[in-house]
Amino acid sequence: MTELPTVIVPVFNAITELDACLASLDRTLPAGSRVQIADDASTDPRIATLIRTWIARSRLAISHVRRPHNLGFIGNVERAMAETDPADVVLLNSDTLATLGWLERIAACAASDPRIATITPWSNNAEICSFPRFCEANPMPDDPDRIAQAAASAGPPHYPDLPTAVGFCMYIRRAAWRHCGGFDAATFGRGYGEENDFSLRVEGLGWRNVLCDDAYVGHRGHASFGPLGETPGGENLRRLTIRWPDYNARIARYILDDPLRPLRERIEARLHSLPDDSEQLPLL
Repeated sequence: MTELPTVIVPVFNAITELDACLASLDRTLPAGSRVQIADDASTDPRIATLIRTWIARSRLAISHVRRPHNLGFIGNVERAMAETDPADVVLLNSDTLATLGWLERIAACAASDPRIATITPWSNNAEICSFPRFCEANPMPDDPDRIAQAAASAGPPHYPDLPTAVGFCMYIRRAAWRHCGGFDAATFGRGYGEENDFSLRVEGLGWRNVLCDDAYVGHRGHASFGPLGETPGGENLRRLTIRWPDYNARIARYILDDPLRPLRERIEARLHSLPDDSEQLPLL
C-alpha cells in the first residue's frame, strides 16, 4: 500500500469551520494516519479545548503544536514542515471538508510520477480547480462525498499539469521542498501568493504541478485569514508579478484554453448517472 503523506492543518481561530474539518478527517482517513495541527496562536480560547477534545477521541496519529506568537500562514507552515520532516505532506486549510478516499487518491497520484512536486484536488472553491464552474467560488455542496464519488468513478485519472497549485489543499513532495527551499517568507510575508511562487520555482527546476482529477475536497474559503485582513491580490500579487512577469498572461491563457473542461464534463455526466442511494466507493 502506498504510504500516505502527513496532513498539516494550519489553524487560526474559525472554530466552527475547524470543528467540521477535524470531524471530516476522522471520518475519511484510515486509522493511524498522521495529522499535524499547527495552531498559530489562536486568540479564541475555545480552539485549544476543541483540539484537545478531538485528539482524546480520535483514532488518528495526531501531533499538536501551538505557536507562542502568531507567525502568519507562511511562518506557521515553515515550522510545521520542519516538525514533520522527512514526510511528504498535504497542507489542508481548516475551512475544508475532506471526503472519502481523498488522501489515498492524492498519494496514488504522487506515486504515479516521482517528478510531481505539488498536487491539488478538485473543489467547489479552488480557482482553476473549481467544480462545477471553472474559476468560481461555487457554494459548498450539500453532499461533497457524492461529487468525490463521481470524480473517482468518472474514468481513469489523467493527472494533468497545472500552471500553479492551489493552496487550500496542497500536496508537497519533501524532495521538491528541499530542492527549491520552501516558501519565500521574505517576499510574501504572512501569506498569499507563496504557493504560486513555489509552483513556478519547482517547475523551473524540472518538477510538475498536477491536478488529482479523481479526488475532491470541499472548501469554504477565507475563514482564518479574513479576520486578519489578509486577502488575495494587492501587494503580494504585485511582488509575484515582478518576480514572474508573464504570470498573469500565463494564467489568462490557461483560463482561456480551459484544458480541464473535458474532465469537468465527465464528472458532470457521472453525477447524473449515480443513483441517489448509491453506496460510497471503497477506499483505495
